[in-house]
Amino acid sequence: MRIRALVMASVIALTAMAFTQVAQAQEPLVIRIPFDFVVGGTTLPAGEYSVNTSGPERTLLLIDRKDPSASMFMGTNPIVASEPKSESKLVFNRYGDRYFLSQVWTAGNSCGRLLLMSDREKEVAQTAKFETQGQVTLVAGLLHNTR
Repeated sequence: MRIRALVMASVIALTAMAFTQVAQAQEPLVIRIPFDFVVGGTTLPAGEYSVNTSGPERTLLLIDRKDPSASMFMGTNPIVASEPKSESKLVFNRYGDRYFLSQVWTAGNSCGRLLLMSDREKEVAQTAKFETQGQVTLVAGLLHNTR
């Protein structure tokens, strides 16, 4: 009887921790992006953005700025890391002075979102010199509902 109660308490505690992680993952991230960047085929200006996932399996990525002309939805694919990320972050592929959003990670999760390379990015990647290519990672924070 005692073991059964211990097992039930453990299951309840693990469930509570899982729900806490899910709730945190659904809060929008806020990030200051200091350069213009491309999402899909759209160039967005530098500025402060909130980034959130939505949809049935959290596959849609909403990138939002107070200026509605700098907001958009983008489909994503799941990506898995070997261990949970310690910080929320956005990863950009860089080719010279052009930046393309590539990945979105939320702290505490080993699952992130991957944006596939658009035709535009593939074209830029082919013409970019090897020494001008790389990745840039920006750390994001959680946006607490202050709106």
